[in-house]
Amino acid sequence: MLSQVPLLVAQAAGGDHDAGVRHVAQVSARLAYVFMCATLCWGALIATGWANKITGRQGLRNSHMVLATLALAFASLHAFAFTLLRLGAFSHLQLLVPFANGGLLRHALGIAALELMLAIAFTAGLRKKVYYRKWLRGHQLAYAAVALGVVHSWFGAIANGTLSVLWLAGLTVLIPTATIATARFLPPDVLVKLGMLEPERGFEPEPDGAGGSALDISVDNERCHRYGICQAEAPGLFQLVDDERLRYERRPPPEQFAKARAAARACPMRAIELRERVR
Repeated sequence: MLSQVPLLVAQAAGGDHDAGVRHVAQVSARLAYVFMCATLCWGALIATGWANKITGRQGLRNSHMVLATLALAFASLHAFAFTLLRLGAFSHLQLLVPFANGGLLRHALGIAALELMLAIAFTAGLRKKVYYRKWLRGHQLAYAAVALGVVHSWFGAIANGTLSVLWLAGLTVLIPTATIATARFLPPDVLVKLGMLEPERGFEPEPDGAGGSALDISVDNERCHRYGICQAEAPGLFQLVDDERLRYERRPPPEQFAKARAAARACPMRAIELRERVR
């Protein structure tokens, strides 16, 4: 009985304070979850050009960065809150190193997701200082970071007994996120068949390769901001070189027509123009 006294005193000392801290951690975690999914969705909508049909072009990239910043801010607040607990507080080492001092798997997943997202945010400022393809590979790790964050959130909800809350709200946010992320990597012709993309008539070569339509590509240098999204969509046609100039194929082969249309559609500044010509 006497051995339980220190524990009871500690629980009493941490009572209201720890309850408030855990409430802050819980609310910030849910907000981080929502903004994390929204960041991924909006990034995919920008990259595919679908966002151009929803809002203006100039603010697209900035809005994506705002969502990412909010996700990181709430995720960081969620993590920091656990250092303020009076009973069972996390050390800074536990927040930085997965499995430190016997940390749990769900905590390790959250730490890895947050650190990966912070690294991606840091490298976002280096986009113009490194070769674009290398930067893009690093930026695409955001998909892995979101996956880790989602698993961390659901494991945490199970452990805390709040799964009933996340079951409906969490799935409501997660399903469109997964759908858009999957559609991001589908070929344009598949998206057309699924009704997620409007078909673009013209530019299709004849089966025998003779006659028919051909395609010319031109880029408005005044509009082009060198984001490099066109290179991500059609690396065989567009390439950002080290001095920030954009090189591109003016007359792509027929098998590259679909990628050329995807690059033109994805350009947030609408700087790529496609023209049909008769061969």
